[in-house]
Amino acid sequence: MTKTAWVFPGQGSQAQGMGVELQNSSIALEKFKQAEEILGWSVLEICQGDEEILSRTLYTQPCLYTIETILVDLLREQGKSPDVVAGHSLGEYVAVYTAGVYDFATGLKLVQKRGELMDKAEGGKMVALMKFDRDILNSIVSQTENVVIANDNNEGQVVISGEPNAVDAVVSQVKAKLTVPLKVSGAFHSPLMATAAAEFSQVLDTVNFSDATIPILSNIDPIPSTDAEIIKQRLVQQMTGGVRWREIMLQLPLENVTQVVEVGPGKVLTGLIKRTLKGVNLLNVETISTDAK
Repeated sequence: MTKTAWVFPGQGSQAQGMGVELQNSSIALEKFKQAEEILGWSVLEICQGDEEILSRTLYTQPCLYTIETILVDLLREQGKSPDVVAGHSLGEYVAVYTAGVYDFATGLKLVQKRGELMDKAEGGKMVALMKFDRDILNSIVSQTENVVIANDNNEGQVVISGEPNAVDAVVSQVKAKLTVPLKVSGAFHSPLMATAAAEFSQVLDTVNFSDATIPILSNIDPIPSTDAEIIKQRLVQQMTGGVRWREIMLQLPLENVTQVVEVGPGKVLTGLIKRTLKGVNLLNVETISTDAK
């Protein structure tokens, strides 16, 4: 039996103007209104405003979550549904919403808190590496304190994260074809986020999760699960643990997935999957034509 996976992009996929065309939908308008009541600011205004502001973690994450969950609702209105779900970093919160673990408002409040904690993080550095010797990279990272592989995106693309000097030391020793410092203040998905993760864990403890109606492939563990407590614990671990996206992609064929739909702005995940898996049908949903109702 063939299956469809929905995957959701995370921070870095945002773009000015995203979500604006969704205003013709009553579903979207209700979500935008609800989001403004929770956040205290307008997602649509931020998405149409200054790019620097939109790129701040504090704003990026709630904006992406809101727009991607709206797209999920609109796809469902068309009678579509996935067999498995996964999201890249922040995108995992949309996957959890899609699987019915919590409602829109609960997820948005978690994302808002997560974004605030990450936005306050200081003293870290993240650098993307493209085309390198993986064995050499793994060896150097294992021998260097205070640096980890934060995002394992595919065989030839990773992000390392940690203390600036440690990150620079790894970069200087690995002969990557391209290195790109990320515009972040903190060492996301590394042990340096332990304090933020502990605070976030306390917030999560107060939230009731339901068992998922759709299996979720997690960043911290690509083996699918529907268990509420496992899903919650994986979200806590995600803040200090790496995004194992390469392994998630390799898991998809084992789940008999033959079609992957990227739901959200951009085509970052589609590109990664295209370079990793053969024979998988790839689709993108960045917007949905809607009639005013």
